[in-house]
Amino acid sequence: MGTNMLSSKCSSFSYFSPRRIAVSIDVPKIKVKNISTARLPNRSLVAELDYLHKYIPTTTTTHTKEDPYYSKINTNDSTTSGTSTPNSMEEVKLHLIMDVVADRIEMHKNIGAQRDNWNRLLVTSVNMITLSASAMVGLAAASPSGAHIVALKVSSTILYMAATGLILVMNKIQPSQLAEEQRNAARLFKQLHGELRTRLSLGNPSENDVEEAMEKVLALDGAYPLPLLGSMLEKLPRTVEPAVWWPRQKQRSRRKEELGGKLKGKNGWDARSEAEMRKIGMILRKKDMAEYLRLGKQVLNFNKVLAVSGPLLSGLAALGSCFLGSVSSSWPVMVGVIGGALASVVNTLEHGGQVGMVFEMYRANSGFFKLMEESIELNIAEEDPHKRENGELFEIKVALQLGRSLSELRQFAAAVSSSHEERDFEEFASKLF
Repeated sequence: MGTNMLSSKCSSFSYFSPRRIAVSIDVPKIKVKNISTARLPNRSLVAELDYLHKYIPTTTTTHTKEDPYYSKINTNDSTTSGTSTPNSMEEVKLHLIMDVVADRIEMHKNIGAQRDNWNRLLVTSVNMITLSASAMVGLAAASPSGAHIVALKVSSTILYMAATGLILVMNKIQPSQLAEEQRNAARLFKQLHGELRTRLSLGNPSENDVEEAMEKVLALDGAYPLPLLGSMLEKLPRTVEPAVWWPRQKQRSRRKEELGGKLKGKNGWDARSEAEMRKIGMILRKKDMAEYLRLGKQVLNFNKVLAVSGPLLSGLAALGSCFLGSVSSSWPVMVGVIGGALASVVNTLEHGGQVGMVFEMYRANSGFFKLMEESIELNIAEEDPHKRENGELFEIKVALQLGRSLSELRQFAAAVSSSHEERDFEEFASKLF
């Protein structure tokens, strides 16, 4: 009996004990007291990064072991190949010249667009004024005599005189030619900007590079002036000469590492390449440049005839409108109407057809060939091949400027050499224009 009671108590205890334990368990509250943490550096993270950025990549300052960041700097130095040096004064000067050149590009671009707009507005305005005056003369001749005839006569005379003055101003400044000058200047300044960028990418510029860049900027400023008064180029010159936008070329030493690594042998030059370049320079002078000068002279003469005819016709029309109704003859009406119509035609042909722009284009093209010829002669005349431009690179540059491949350029030079008379050689050196 006692044994059964003991077993029942044990079984009941084993049955109820898990619940009693679960209920009776009391999780103690954990109180966070002082926790030992790593000691932060005195400097903030921003200050530390600024310090590392300041001393690691840009300077070669030596640090001592007392420096708190000596270990970090030393580790960084061991993982990097080297540190960059500060920019030299020549690099700073070239960057300054590049900024000036970029500003010149924007100036010539904006002023060129403005002067092109001048040409369009002036052509339209002068034609409208001239045709309106011609219509007034016709109305005055067809109407019976009265006060309105006097008004039409005076109005047409004023309009013809205004048109004559505007045509004289347009013929003097040639807005289409001005716009072409600014377009050429912007293109050449962009070319100079690219040359300076390439020179800086090669590294280690010299003082000669700085002086040469400044001379080119000043030469471009003189060749394509911005103001109209005082320094404007003559738009109707007596003789046609090539445009010159480069400084006087002179013999100068070139680094052997320039544009293509260390030079070997004769700097890419040999007897064959010298003969080829000599023949190409001769053809450029006798064929290409002479042809564009001839075309420029023809366009200039045509432009001079138009420049005289326009104001002359409008002036005669103004004279005819003045005598309208004063004489019994019909010649004032004929002169007033026909003169105004012809004046508008001449003005449209001269300025609407942009004859001045065509002349400037021919003049600039002849200048381009003159520059190539001078470059070829300068390199050939230099006895020391290491003071020349690299022969292979110079040949590539000449071929691309003439719109030819290297094989075409060599075949062209061979054809010139095989011909008996260079003057009778029909092909031009340039295939570009």
